[in-house]
Amino acid sequence: MPVLPQIDAFTDELTAIRRDLHAHPEIGFEEVRTSGIVAEKLAGWGIEVHRGIGTTGVVGVLHGTGGSGKRIGLRADMDALPIQEITNLPWRSTVAGTMHACGHDGHTTMLLGAARYLSENRGFKGTAIFVFQPAEEGLGGARRMIAEKLFERFPCDEIYGLHNAPQLAPGQISVFPGPAMAGADFFDIRITGKGSHGAMPQMGRDPIVVAMSLAAALQTIVSRNADPREAAVLSITQMHAGSAYNVIPEEAVLAGTIRTFSEATGDLIRSRMREIAAGTAATFGVTIDVDIRNIFNVLVNHEAPTQAVIEAAAEIVGADNVLTEPKAMMGSEDFADMLQVVPGAYAWVGHAGDVPVHNPAYVLDDGILPVGASLLARLVETRSAA
Repeated sequence: MPVLPQIDAFTDELTAIRRDLHAHPEIGFEEVRTSGIVAEKLAGWGIEVHRGIGTTGVVGVLHGTGGSGKRIGLRADMDALPIQEITNLPWRSTVAGTMHACGHDGHTTMLLGAARYLSENRGFKGTAIFVFQPAEEGLGGARRMIAEKLFERFPCDEIYGLHNAPQLAPGQISVFPGPAMAGADFFDIRITGKGSHGAMPQMGRDPIVVAMSLAAALQTIVSRNADPREAAVLSITQMHAGSAYNVIPEEAVLAGTIRTFSEATGDLIRSRMREIAAGTAATFGVTIDVDIRNIFNVLVNHEAPTQAVIEAAAEIVGADNVLTEPKAMMGSEDFADMLQVVPGAYAWVGHAGDVPVHNPAYVLDDGILPVGASLLARLVETRSAA
């Protein structure tokens, strides 16, 4: 079975929705327009709508007419990124400094396509739960929805999500069981020294020199402390200090991220960071404050739901185009939090283009909209009766 014919028939409408969302991107927890469109579409298709879960989240509930069965959740993220778009497409972002550079506009549209199809084909068993989540990009949207009783109010037996994948070929779908995306921490390290004239460094405690020494030392944690068989990344992505050519500042700040697939490795890295910072502070006679925050858990796909995605994907793109070799990514995804509460799986859908996500020139291939919508719809039809 290729793309579901009924979904293929309204692909032009899905494309129009996606491009409208792309032109009006909204940052996490500010998806007011986006969630309004989602709620309006769902209600127009006769789907029960609940708003305001996780601030701007939307949940749709649709009961099948085929009798009792499982409650199958489908989730899409809605937020954009603080990136200035440079594509110059006719539907490019109209909001300065904000862009759908990760394709969440496409994910939202694919879930809307699945919801429309299922509303017009209600013969499935059980219930479909459509979860439109805000603030995936490091702001904790999934955790907020869960904290606000998402799964108590809308119980799910299984839940599924997907992501566009420009690194895959068009028509390919990748999914595999076990750890699939890394857990992530963000960190801020504030170094407080003593400011002085740039020509008289002996009168101060230069936090910039401390920051450079500390940054180099932190890079030894993965290479010299972590088990080389355990994948890990520690990246310093920001350095802030100073405002004049002739002033040694009082403070310097380092910031960045940790990525691991193991809680033990994460604990080791966090512990060593604090120990190295304390030793560096003592060496240079400064104060160093380390703030490390867990942002994403490790995303772990469950066995049976993963197999269900493999089978549904094979119907749509052919078994030869379903990639099941484990290739875990160091990127992170807060759908991981939902998978810690409800069993499910997360897949990647390949599309045309070679510009990576989170790039100001990124372009989503609208050709994947019916593919993703069909995959999500078939998961409800097959798993609700399992």
